[in-house]
Amino acid sequence: MAPIRKMLLRAGITEQQWRVLRVLSESGEMDTGMLANRSALMPPSLSRIVHSMENAGFVSRKTDASDRRRQHIAITAAGQAIIDDHMAEALDIAAYYRDVLGDEDHDLLLGLLHKLARSIEDRTYDS
Repeated sequence: MAPIRKMLLRAGITEQQWRVLRVLSESGEMDTGMLANRSALMPPSLSRIVHSMENAGFVSRKTDASDRRRQHIAITAAGQAIIDDHMAEALDIAAYYRDVLGDEDHDLLLGLLHKLARSIEDRTYDS
């Protein structure tokens, strides 16, 4: 994680904020439950992170018209600019990891991580 942390330090965001921005950039607007699952964050943590990101202008939040308890989060132009400005470096870091592990081990690692992510996608957390 050291190379990624250095990149994020230069970007001025945390690892968790990067995950939120990446998920929103790749998948578009979504409700907080789905965003928590896809960014591998517990809902109470996501709530605090989204609040700070909204204050920084990286995401926007709106209340669901049919269920006022439900909120939808979207990436803003400023948030997308962070992704755009640092994506090449993030991809270079990922390529470095592939080189170190080799294709077979890298694919195995990604497969295991995806399996883990899928297994927690429907999991609910008590706050």
